Amino acid sequence: MSRVADLVFDFARPIVEEMGFELVEVTYNKTHDGRELSLSLYNKDRPVTIEDCEKVSRALDGPLDELNPTNDESYTLSVGSLGLDREIKTDADLGRSMNKELEITLYKAQNKIKNFVGVLIAFDSETITLENDKEKVILARDNIASARLYIKI
Repeated sequence: MSRVADLVFDFARPIVEEMGFELVEVTYNKTHDGRELSLSLYNKDRPVTIEDCEKVSRALDGPLDELNPTNDESYTLSVGSLGLDREIKTDADLGRSMNKELEITLYKAQNKIKNFVGVLIAFDSETITLENDKEKVILARDNIASARLYIKI
């Protein structure tokens, strides 16, 4: 994360948690018309709604102005829920994805295969284990280019 994103994550997390949500990710990126500070929320009990995002945005607006994480550089604040196609990056993301079908792409082929789809049945600091109707596959985490929920179209 960038310095701004790290600072905002640490600052906003207790406020967001007090409101009943998990702050999953903060990004600070350049856009076509300036900068955007984006916060991604999660709630284990129910989907995050637009109204929830608006409440969190309003609750953070004043405190973020006081914190001034961008040193007076203007930005747009964006608060949203985790998207279905969001990349799975952290152990917390993996924990939320247990027993769900994932699509994983590797940097380097394993047994001549670079793309795997299967149900996440286990993970640790070094590996992720998927299971499909054919087999169990153990993938090295340092060889994973991307991991996402598998979306059937």
